[in-house]
Amino acid sequence: MAELKQDSPDEVMCSCSGTTRGMIQNLVKQGKDLDGISRYSGALSGCGGCEWDIGELVKELMADLPAAPDQEKPDQEKPD
Repeated sequence: MAELKQDSPDEVMCSCSGTTRGMIQNLVKQGKDLDGISRYSGALSGCGGCEWDIGELVKELMADLPAAPDQEKPDQEKPD
């Protein structure tokens, strides 16, 4: 059996629920936070062994998302 490359969308991030990296990536793109990911996929609700890895992945993914238009930084002036 071929080994999965780390960071592969097929990499299982939560062995209790079978939640993959790709599923988490898609859920974050849909706007789900850790609680939403847990409710939807069952990840983070079993043994707890995936908490750190999934938390770090979600933090990285959210940092890469573009900011919503209504969440501009306070030091930026809006054009007239």
